Amino acid sequence: MKINLPYLIAFLALLIIEIIIALFVRDAIIRPYVGDVLVIILLYTFIRGIFQKPLKYLPVFLFIFALAVEIAQYYQIARLLNLQSNKIVSTIIGSTYDIKDIVCYLLGTVILIIWERLEKAKVPG
Repeated sequence: MKINLPYLIAFLALLIIEIIIALFVRDAIIRPYVGDVLVIILLYTFIRGIFQKPLKYLPVFLFIFALAVEIAQYYQIARLLNLQSNKIVSTIIGSTYDIKDIVCYLLGTVILIIWERLEKAKVPG
């Protein structure tokens, strides 16, 4: 395993942006929508930062993961596991299902697929 520094730097930058959004932004667009689009990209940059080789279908797998989390929210998994009072777990899992979140995750996935295709087009061969 070889570290991919540009992706790790991008991950750290996105993580800081996500934290700022979560702590300080109280609006109707950036917090609920842009943050959800960025979370897919955040996870992507983290994984690509750890693995040097591109992982085939990584954006799609991340979308499926995000979809699974959203489904868990729909079924109130935190409450079912009696973890709703745990602030950290509730924040990570989330507590509110919203179909718009899935649309945001899909948008993040599409952005990543386009990014990968543009990157692949740059590489000769």
